[in-house]
Amino acid sequence: MDLNKIVSELKSERDRIDRAISALADGAGATSPTRGTAAVVSKRGKGISAAGRRRLSEAMKARWAARRTKSAAPARATAGATKRRMSPAARKLIAAAMKKRWAEKKSAGAKSQLKGA
Repeated sequence: MDLNKIVSELKSERDRIDRAISALADGAGATSPTRGTAAVVSKRGKGISAAGRRRLSEAMKARWAARRTKSAAPARATAGATKRRMSPAARKLIAAAMKKRWAEKKSAGAKSQLKGA
């Protein structure tokens, strides 16, 4: 086959595919246009206005305030009831037990060093 003939067939195939794509895009109301079209260029410059940003900010602040008041009310009521404290006597018992363990560990360490020397 001739090289020029292959190139012309590929170009005609490309044109046919381009027409099919544009027909599908027009018929389906494509939401994402291809690169380089005017729709993409004009869409890049658009953004939210200052008034729109302010409205969104106020709405989010109101949502978070409502959420905080809703979740904070039950938490405060149960926080005092669930908090447990250790009595001074129990604290002394635990401290004495820890000191005893540390003393045993220290003496065991000293004995092992004597054996190794």
